[in-house]
Amino acid sequence: MLVAKKSLPGRLFGLLVFLQGALIVTGGAVRLTGSGLGCPTWPECTPGSYTPVPYQAEGALHAWIEFGNRLLTFVLLFTAVAALIVAVKSSKNAVMKTRVRILAALQLLGILGQGVLGGITVLTDLHPIPVAGHFLLSIFLIAGALSLRFEMIGISREKVEGLIAALIPILLWLTLIVLIIGTVVTGSGPHAGDENAKRFGLDPKSVSWLHADFVIALLVLSTILWLLIKQSGSAILTRKIQIFLLVAFAQGGIGYIQYLTGLPEIIVGAHLLGATLVWGSAWSLIKHSGSSFRLRKVS
Repeated sequence: MLVAKKSLPGRLFGLLVFLQGALIVTGGAVRLTGSGLGCPTWPECTPGSYTPVPYQAEGALHAWIEFGNRLLTFVLLFTAVAALIVAVKSSKNAVMKTRVRILAALQLLGILGQGVLGGITVLTDLHPIPVAGHFLLSIFLIAGALSLRFEMIGISREKVEGLIAALIPILLWLTLIVLIIGTVVTGSGPHAGDENAKRFGLDPKSVSWLHADFVIALLVLSTILWLLIKQSGSAILTRKIQIFLLVAFAQGGIGYIQYLTGLPEIIVGAHLLGATLVWGSAWSLIKHSGSSFRLRKVS
């Protein structure tokens, strides 16, 4: 532990995690309100101005929604800079100082990358590939922010072996695959952020059912893993896998509701928030188990 969890520096790293997740939600709000081109250029909002202007052609509401999302990126940037400074100062004598500093630096670089990717998204008129890349980069930045926070405030780990150790990385990879297919579903359906935005051109129903199949596989694997962890007597991991299961089942339910009700904006927004929480809970499970992305053989 390099900083106390409830100290101001400790809370800073919690804020970094929160803001990384919030950026996904606000980005979703931009898309769901049709405000993706509320600021039709980049880095300016509109030609000649970095902020929305009165009587802007895109409409004041759409312009300010998109501009608000850009402002959040700056708040996130300043938070990442502060986190980097604290991480460097606090890790001077730490054994893992290189890892801590790399994690902190990657947060800053990743946010700068988000800004560039956001510009590409706007300049390509919301093409679904950079839109999906925007989301997936946020997912990796959330993982990095969580890892950095755990390095700074400390974490209780319970090492696992055997079948449990082999299944946990599979759960993480399957979660990531579900999220990736989810971006394909999004890029094939409505709510593109602008009525003239390009789509992938795939059949939304087919990719939705493919997405659902992987979700079912994830839920089955998670349930099996919960039973195995519970039987092992690991209190921390039992709690973490229970949280993951709760969030994942809720997310699956929201997914079916949005599909059956014609994708209402509020439900799609809740599904986006759920995706963020699913990933965060999966990564937390990985870190508390001392595992990683690396697939392992059953020993």
